[in-house]
Amino acid sequence: QVQLVESGGGLVQAGGSLRLSCAASGNIFSINSMGWYRQAPGKQRELVASIAKSGRTTYQVSLRGRFAISRDNANSTAYLIMNSLKSEDTADYYCNAVNFAGYEFWGQGTQVTVSS
Repeated sequence: QVQLVESGGGLVQAGGSLRLSCAASGNIFSINSMGWYRQAPGKQRELVASIAKSGRTTYQVSLRGRFAISRDNANSTAYLIMNSLKSEDTADYYCNAVNFAGYEFWGQGTQVTVSS
């Protein structure tokens, strides 16, 4: 089992920045990729970005350039830096981890609100 705890969400003005953190615990050596998803009210959950243990990253195309994902394998923590935030970035952001067997784990989510 893997437990994920997100932090760093909050209220920010449009154009501002936030850094989200996701700390993993439990069977951390089984984790392959870590990532961030988001879900806005009335919308489906969507991929924001993910990063494999190798460091290979995947981004939602529309967010590349504003958002950056990174990972500290030593501390089993993933980060998401969000710049030039827009009102449409308002959502609940969820940390995701996938182990080498393909099982997914989710955090409880952290709310990001961008005021215009």
